[in-house]
Amino acid sequence: MGIRKQAVVWAAMLALLFLGPGGAGATTDELQIWTTGVQSITGKEIPEARQAAVSDALKQAVSLAFVRLVPPRTFAANLEFLHARILPAAEDYISTFRVLGEATYDDTYLVGVESHVQSGLLAQVLATAGIFDADADRPRILLLIAEQTASDLLPRYWWGNNPEPYHSHAEIQITDKMTQNGFNVLALGEHRPDPRDYGIQFRSIYDSGAAVALAQELDVDLVVLGRAGATESGNPMDDDTVFDAVVRLTMLDVTTGKPVADCEHQAAAKANADQPGDLRAIARAVDLAYADLSAQLDQSWIPKKREPVTFTIQIQGNQFLPRFIALEKQFAKLPGIQNVVPREIGSDQAVLEMVYKGSTQQFARHIMRKTFDGFAIEIAELTETDVRIRFIDETDTGEPDESPIPRADNEKIPQ
Repeated sequence: MGIRKQAVVWAAMLALLFLGPGGAGATTDELQIWTTGVQSITGKEIPEARQAAVSDALKQAVSLAFVRLVPPRTFAANLEFLHARILPAAEDYISTFRVLGEATYDDTYLVGVESHVQSGLLAQVLATAGIFDADADRPRILLLIAEQTASDLLPRYWWGNNPEPYHSHAEIQITDKMTQNGFNVLALGEHRPDPRDYGIQFRSIYDSGAAVALAQELDVDLVVLGRAGATESGNPMDDDTVFDAVVRLTMLDVTTGKPVADCEHQAAAKANADQPGDLRAIARAVDLAYADLSAQLDQSWIPKKREPVTFTIQIQGNQFLPRFIALEKQFAKLPGIQNVVPREIGSDQAVLEMVYKGSTQQFARHIMRKTFDGFAIEIAELTETDVRIRFIDETDTGEPDESPIPRADNEKIPQ
């Protein structure tokens, strides 16, 4: 294939990958979706085939919810994630379902199912994976919320010098609410960073200086630092144990290090058939705290204007074609990219022009966090107008050069 023809092909591929984002479906607590499920009866008993057909219908419902939450280009770029990470656990995203009808046809069992998909939870998982397109005017947020239930001797937290095994119901609840409202909440679950990797040490669980320093390294706008806890009340209610919960939260602007919102709320609850009393009390207090914090944030938050800049990206390395395709797939997932135009295409190098809401340093830091199968990338050169990326083999253990990516600034990754 000639160079001119290669350029036309690559231009078409890049145009498909970097079309502007389409409109995402509105994110609500739940989506009501109707789907059909199909399963062959051959070699199966009817009950087994019916169950498999219902499972198929639930997977289709979650797939449709995924489609409604993200723009078309994001959907197309994340099919592997959908089938490898979301659909195997489809039932985790279903709050309720009912079979509306069933029939047999040509040795297959058919069901019609009405499902209620927890779109807030799904959006949270997509945001954690860097897939969900949050509102560009909403801040990126890091949550540092320690939690102590009635059965815990000490607060649990994931940061600091001696972190306790961590599962914060308050953090999950706040993340769900923030994600539904278009915020981009970072560093959840397996994506939580180790502060020591950045040379950051917490003097205490609630060290605000260390919290801001960690948030700066993660390129977020705001950090929420606080505690949620519940204890058994001394005032029983109808001989049932009552629990009192307190939630204290402070939201800090990462640029200034100063609080932009803070609140403290209390609530009481006793257990019901679905949830222990201490967790119900925490959930009620979190509802109050989030409403208060959100109202304060609406008054104090001024979206930071991120003007687009244009710079050149030079890409080179061996096994160029498959690695270039893998790299441009990651480009499609990065926030802030407005346009990419190929300028030169060859068998072992390419030159692209990128329009990006942010600096070259921000772009470089963000792309360096991506991982690839069988190879890695390095930033060989970085200026305000040029980025040079080189593909390297995973076995390449040459002497590391000093990274050209500055790390001590307060710039934010663009949305």
